[in-house]
Amino acid sequence: MNGRIGFFLWLLLAGSGTVMAEPYFAVQQGMKCVTCHVNPTGGGMRNAFGNTWARTSLPARPIDLQMGEDWTGSLSRYISLGSNLRASAAYVDTPHQQSRSAFDLDEARLYLELSAIPDRLAVYLDQRVAPGGSDNLEAYARYWSANRSWYVKAGQMYLPYGLRLEDDSAFIRQVSGINMETPDRGVEAGIEMGAWSAQLAITNGTAGTAENDQGKQFSGRAEFVKSLWRFGASYNFNDADVGERQLAGLFAGLRTGSVAWLAEADYIEDKGLVGGKRNQWAGLLEANWMLSQGNNLKLSAEYFDPDDDLNEDEQTRWSAVWEYTPIQFLQLRLGVRIYDGIPQNDLQNRRLAFLQVNAFL
Repeated sequence: MNGRIGFFLWLLLAGSGTVMAEPYFAVQQGMKCVTCHVNPTGGGMRNAFGNTWARTSLPARPIDLQMGEDWTGSLSRYISLGSNLRASAAYVDTPHQQSRSAFDLDEARLYLELSAIPDRLAVYLDQRVAPGGSDNLEAYARYWSANRSWYVKAGQMYLPYGLRLEDDSAFIRQVSGINMETPDRGVEAGIEMGAWSAQLAITNGTAGTAENDQGKQFSGRAEFVKSLWRFGASYNFNDADVGERQLAGLFAGLRTGSVAWLAEADYIEDKGLVGGKRNQWAGLLEANWMLSQGNNLKLSAEYFDPDDDLNEDEQTRWSAVWEYTPIQFLQLRLGVRIYDGIPQNDLQNRRLAFLQVNAFL
């Protein structure tokens, strides 16, 4: 147990002592998520500033449209649109199984914000239209104070917890169950005051489906952001008839020259499930090296312990991904991932190579 605690202390210290859009963009630029996104906790639709930054600062060679006005997402003061499409080709090599390769449409999403009172009162929609049938991910009304120091929103939303990674398959997002596939219905309040950013949400705890008991889910996140570093903490408690789940996590970021570091460690406690109580750990350490404008090399190491009471059941995942943004609103991602788990489970020891195309507005 002491060794495991030591590992997570090292993970956080390494991340904070040396250490659209993904959170490493915010670390690289020394900004908060709300600077570039309509959603104060990040993810989903970019605002006018976020689209301007993605058009001018992110690509290797922006195309000059010479039309006098470039895309910002705003059709008027009252209507804004956005979209995101990801398509990929992947090769998977699993021990004792035939390797396979496939083309896939990962997702196509449309964003819409209707502002009844610009910069104050708006309705926001995040709709996944493919693959499969149409599926609503976020749909809420949001009210900002006059000085934008606090807000409140109600409806269906992503929960405030940890780093909002684009990769929902990361252990910290998959194991916690809080990611961009599991929004929930309820209310959220947040503050944006100086270097502080904090949110508290009370929701059904059913991942966007109908309420089925009297329990509720409480999610909280607080982050202190400076230009070179940031540190935050998260907590989640879900009181459900099938069992209680409690999450606690720390996360951090640091910019060292052209490298942006991210780190997160989470402790997950489940009670009342078949088999009684189970404690889990999940962690991430990620380095993003901006080789040149439009070129980013992402290296990550992940850790997952599915049961604190069992020995030698830990899993790790190592990734190397080159992200190339040749022109505005288009990104190519070429990567490899190596999974290392218990020898008896072939799936936990697979190798993955992929090429992904991401077009976004």
